[in-house]
Amino acid sequence: MTPTPDGAILVDMSARNPWDRIRIVEGDLTQLDVDAIVNAANSSLLGGGGVDGAIHRAAGQDLLAECRTIGGCPTGEARITRGYKLKARHVIHTVGPVYHGGDSGEPALLQSCYESSLRLARSNNVRTVGFPAISCGVYGYPMREAATIALETTARFLAAQDDIDEVVFVLFGRAALDVYLAVRAELSAI
Repeated sequence: MTPTPDGAILVDMSARNPWDRIRIVEGDLTQLDVDAIVNAANSSLLGGGGVDGAIHRAAGQDLLAECRTIGGCPTGEARITRGYKLKARHVIHTVGPVYHGGDSGEPALLQSCYESSLRLARSNNVRTVGFPAISCGVYGYPMREAATIALETTARFLAAQDDIDEVVFVLFGRAALDVYLAVRAELSAI
């Protein structure tokens, strides 16, 4: 805290504990009422299965129409669209790596998904964002390894800036929730 000449107290918000801005829940990402949700997309951005298909179905055909104008997205990068029929104003689409044992650059690509999504959120004045467990479905990334990358990357990003108020990890199923909660407990204790 720093006093100003007029007696007011300025609080350095960047000193806030980043773990206080990370929430982990079990639920349906498409129902989350935040500024943006992150879509674990494929590189075409034209819909698919799992989270990607659910987001496209919930947002409606206008999301698909906008995605057609983007021209795809490489693995590890992110693109942003409107949210259309979703509660979220925006959808941030990121393409996670397919897991091939972890020795083909997958950890760096997964980290880049979170960093790219958070940078894009910040540059679009997104204050609240919801993430799924990127690459953990049909792309086969082991949940514990993916959770460690997701939570470490997010905490590091939040520690360096104060533009994002809250990041919510929305997990499908109790097993995924338990893994994320355990990893968070371990990382936040360091």
